[in-house]
Amino acid sequence: MGFPPISSLSFILFLFHFHSTISSSHFCAPDQSLSLLQFKESFSINSSASGRCHHPKTESWKEGTDCCSWDGITCDMKTGHVTGLDLACSMLYGTLHSNSTLFSLHHLQKLDLSDNHFNFSHISSRFGHFSNLTLLNLNFSVFAGQVPSEITHLSKLVSLDLSENDFMSLEPSLLGNLTQLTFLDLSSNNFNGQILSSLGNLTQLTSLDLSRNNFSGQIPSSLGNLVQLRYLDLFSNKFMGQVPNSLGSLINLSDLDLSNNQLVGPIHSQLNTLSNLKYLFLYGNLFNGTIPSFLFALPSLQSLDLHNNNFIGNISELQHDSLRFLDLSNNHLRGPIPSSIFEQENLTALILASNSKLTGEISFSICKLRSLVVLDLSNNSLSGSIPLCLGNFSSMLLVLHLGMNNLQGTIPLTFSKDNSLEYLNLNGNELEGKIPPSIINCTMLEVLDLGNNKIEDAFPYFLETLSKLQIFVLKSNKLQGFVKGPTAYNSFSKLQILDISDNNFSGPLPTGYFNSLEAMMASDQIMIYMGTKNYSSYVYSIEMIWKGVEIEFTKIQSTIRVLDLSNNNFTGEISKVIGKLKALQQLNLSHNYLTGHIQSSLGNLTNLESLDLSSNLLTGRIPTQLEGLTFLAILNLSHNQLEGPIPSGEQFNTFDASSFEGNLGLCGSQVLKKCYGDEARSLPPSSFDEGDDSTLFGEGFGWKAVTVGYGCGFVFGVATGYVVFRTKKPSWFLRMVEDKWNLQSRKTKKNVGRYGAYLEETK
Repeated sequence: MGFPPISSLSFILFLFHFHSTISSSHFCAPDQSLSLLQFKESFSINSSASGRCHHPKTESWKEGTDCCSWDGITCDMKTGHVTGLDLACSMLYGTLHSNSTLFSLHHLQKLDLSDNHFNFSHISSRFGHFSNLTLLNLNFSVFAGQVPSEITHLSKLVSLDLSENDFMSLEPSLLGNLTQLTFLDLSSNNFNGQILSSLGNLTQLTSLDLSRNNFSGQIPSSLGNLVQLRYLDLFSNKFMGQVPNSLGSLINLSDLDLSNNQLVGPIHSQLNTLSNLKYLFLYGNLFNGTIPSFLFALPSLQSLDLHNNNFIGNISELQHDSLRFLDLSNNHLRGPIPSSIFEQENLTALILASNSKLTGEISFSICKLRSLVVLDLSNNSLSGSIPLCLGNFSSMLLVLHLGMNNLQGTIPLTFSKDNSLEYLNLNGNELEGKIPPSIINCTMLEVLDLGNNKIEDAFPYFLETLSKLQIFVLKSNKLQGFVKGPTAYNSFSKLQILDISDNNFSGPLPTGYFNSLEAMMASDQIMIYMGTKNYSSYVYSIEMIWKGVEIEFTKIQSTIRVLDLSNNNFTGEISKVIGKLKALQQLNLSHNYLTGHIQSSLGNLTNLESLDLSSNLLTGRIPTQLEGLTFLAILNLSHNQLEGPIPSGEQFNTFDASSFEGNLGLCGSQVLKKCYGDEARSLPPSSFDEGDDSTLFGEGFGWKAVTVGYGCGFVFGVATGYVVFRTKKPSWFLRMVEDKWNLQSRKTKKNVGRYGAYLEETK
């Protein structure tokens, strides 16, 4: 049975229309396809040209195929004109010239060239010819030069992103004409000058990011006109003056970042109207006065960061439980920590460090904060004991920093097996007792600092199993006994800083550990700041002696390597094995009872910046190999029993007499004592230990010379004796001999006395 004639005709017409529609939607205009292919040929594909992602979209562009099906291309379904070009992360490398065929795509509505490398191309004025453009994204694409005034011709532009190009310049007044903008990102460039009030014309804006530039002057009050704003970021500029009251009109604002500027004055109550605010960052300014209580009452607030300001007074009680991040560090706050803070069960970071006048005890209610990732209460005046739960109350805790307080009692004994601690710092308190073995459960630990306490214990060998440990500080406690060396394979292989100074350790140096400190044998090629791996905003800090001065490193470079065993009772010789630690920048073995020669293998430590071997019992000559330590800025060999010439050379000539004082046998320009005869010959100490005649006397000096010397000496002695006793006035000669004998006797008694005193102490 067939279709009726009219129905058949309708069906045929439908098929023809459907085929025409499909055909027109699949093929772009030939001139568009040609322009795109020519654009493709003007660039190379280079994997390093894109940093965040890699998708070489132009590789799918093939001649003879429909350009509307190519990666990154969007076409008008009816006309076949290219309306969208998304080449983000396409690994394009080359220069975008003003005669590029890109500019023949007149129908473009969206253009995204972000995350490529356009080799410092200037933004062409021809961008202004894209009159239909609603989105332009040139983020992170290595453009340079002045943003052309023709950009103002893009009257339909809704989204403009010129961020992260570094070498562009901009006349801010240009932007006031782009009144349809809802998104504007100019961050991370070198834009400077004042923000003009014309920005207040962009009343449709919901997101404005001017961060990481050099904008200066006052924040224009006209920003209060942008009542649709939800995101305002002025971070890291040079804005001055007070926060304009008009910002209180931005009632839709959820993110406000004014940090790292030069803003002053108290925080005005006008901000009390920002009830939708979730993130408020005002750190790194010059704000003063008390922290207004309304900030702690904002109902939606999740993150509050006010660190590095001049706030004073007490911390107000929190009125809501929405807070997840609180940083009030580096201010001048005083008084106890409000109990309401310990009720914030969603809190992931509590940082109140370096206020110095926060007092009272750490409430045991802190154990309720089971979501904590970072807890830093360091550099205050907190007292009492450490809540026992801090070792096991949160499996999420990465950072526990309670250093530089007045905490007493013992270290919590129980660190649970499922903990995630990466940084544990209890330095600078009055903690007693022993180091709890349960710390070995902190298998992710990278920093352990228990220095400057009153801990009485032996060396904690059990910590050798912490395979990720990079910084280990036990300085200035009451630790004692031998440090025998590794008891496990690969012990402390990642240690970059080991400081056990100012204790009562005795016996020989732990040479066995020198063989396992692999991280001190090779330095990192890339310098980064050490910090938590899973919480990027927190960087590690440490306090230590650096080049003779006690310094707090608020950031620790990953390249730093330090070994400090000073101020103990170590005895014996310095092993040549220490020469393996070639990445060391600072080595301090001072104030021990070390004997023997200075090892010539120390000359292998070519990264060394500070070497302190002072106040030991070292003998022999200073090895000439130390002349090769070209980075050496601090050298202290004082108060030993060294002798012979002080090495010369560019580096050694920079050290004054204080580096060598207390070594009566040394000579050289540094100590204003001339070297005579054999003293002037600078032989390394090891050359006297071989027992070989040729080595002993050196090249060109043999038994013939010795015989001649004996002969001359015999003749001189007979002649002198004849004169002395012939004149019957030998007293001057006897006094000279007696003085020489007494001097040598005093030196011997002094050394025996010092070493004898040590033997008495160790009996």
